[in-house]
Amino acid sequence: MDLSNLKPAKGSVKKGKRLGRGQGSGRGGTSTRGHKGAKSRSGYSKKVGFEGGQMPLQRRVPKFGFKNINRKEYKALNLSMLQHLAEKDNLDRIDPEVLINAGLISKNALVKILGNGTLVRKLEVHAHAFSKSAAEAIEAQKGTVVKI
Repeated sequence: MDLSNLKPAKGSVKKGKRLGRGQGSGRGGTSTRGHKGAKSRSGYSKKVGFEGGQMPLQRRVPKFGFKNINRKEYKALNLSMLQHLAEKDNLDRIDPEVLINAGLISKNALVKILGNGTLVRKLEVHAHAFSKSAAEAIEAQKGTVVKI
């Protein structure tokens, strides 16, 4: 056996229907499309979501709400995570670059520090936003809060 005598398995390849080739072919005349109507015409295509004339779902369901184009999406990090990171790597300054290297945020993410957890180290924290309780907790440990 070689490439010159390869054949598909018997019965796996069928000849296509030759439509519209005269009455003698058995598929002339209407070419298996029935009589009249949009589906029998050339160029027919059903619209996406068409339900046979019934009011389609995307028109039945009411529309509401809007998408705020000025929304800022923050990646939230708690004080407990900062404490864990500072202990693990023995840090006294935490900024987005440290968080990126730790795999906590992506490089374009905006960071917001939230106040869940306890902080027992003096830290200099650089972030885009802080909750009131997080800022108070950092400053209570004589640390500094720097908004980027």
